[in-house]
Amino acid sequence: MNIAALVSGGVDSSVVVHLLKEQGHNPHLFYLKISNGEDDCSWEDDIIFCRMIARKYGCKLDVLDLNKEYWDTVVAYMIETVRMGRTPNPDMMCNKYVKFGYFEQLCGKNFDKIATGHYATTAEVKGKTYLATAKDPVKDQTDFLAQINYLQVSKLLFPVGNFMKSEVRSIAEASGLSNAKRKDSQGICFLGKVNYNEFIERHLGHMPGNIIELETGKKLGRHNGFWFHTIGQRKGLGLSGGPWFVVKKDVAKNIIYVANGYDPEEQYGTVIDLQAFNFITEDPWGDCADERDITFKLRHTPEFTRGKLTKTGEGLYRIIAAEKQQGIASGQFGVIYDKNAHLCFGSGEIV
Repeated sequence: MNIAALVSGGVDSSVVVHLLKEQGHNPHLFYLKISNGEDDCSWEDDIIFCRMIARKYGCKLDVLDLNKEYWDTVVAYMIETVRMGRTPNPDMMCNKYVKFGYFEQLCGKNFDKIATGHYATTAEVKGKTYLATAKDPVKDQTDFLAQINYLQVSKLLFPVGNFMKSEVRSIAEASGLSNAKRKDSQGICFLGKVNYNEFIERHLGHMPGNIIELETGKKLGRHNGFWFHTIGQRKGLGLSGGPWFVVKKDVAKNIIYVANGYDPEEQYGTVIDLQAFNFITEDPWGDCADERDITFKLRHTPEFTRGKLTKTGEGLYRIIAAEKQQGIASGQFGVIYDKNAHLCFGSGEIV
């Protein structure tokens, strides 16, 4: 089988190469070069480790520069989403458009399978491939993959998906991998060492506005622009007498509304409306108009929440959560799973 392996220089993708070689494959390695355009050179360290892995296992390594494609899609999407007062998910868009989109068009189409270090699995159901959760619930990354399509998921291999993270580290150490103890990358993939708020400031600047207490209408302070704040945010408001939570944003008036307390009721809700819903493989319920029992995630956490899903229009769905959800924010994605929290059916953007 002709396999392309996407490597990052991290321990997970390096163990992927090790496992593939153990299975008798000789993967062609690809490093996808993207950067933040802010004097970022973090990719240079990544490539050093990628070359070490390629030499150790006798694999060919190509560096593919997808910086322009990344900026034209993922970064442009992120900046515009933030400008509109919504919460973006650039990692999800990176998987959809860059890692498994542009890469497929340029190189992936020449391979039978594409292997990655994502913590996920696939499952065959009635002859069709479904995205499925990983063995390690803390590391599971299906929520970041929930916008891919059927062509993409049917070609993907997730060799570390059936291992706990601790097991992956142990394999790396036992195999003498040079990056066995290298720390996992954190945050948005292209930012490197650049602070998120500093990056947004460079592109959107400042737009001072008022911070208002939702219950009383009292002005509590000033902010530098609604795009620096997200629903549910607690830190970085600069207010005394807290804790304070961002519970609402008026984009047109550039107002941030906050509520006081350790658990303000205004943070919570049970109704989540989704638009432009993407089923990865297919709609498992067909034309069923009834409520469907599901589990779901609104953010990257190990926990799943139970709920009901109903179709409200073309590409429009509504989740009724079994328990109140904190910080529901437009622009985030609701990721839908089966009632056993195993198969990931797809996702839609929160309206």
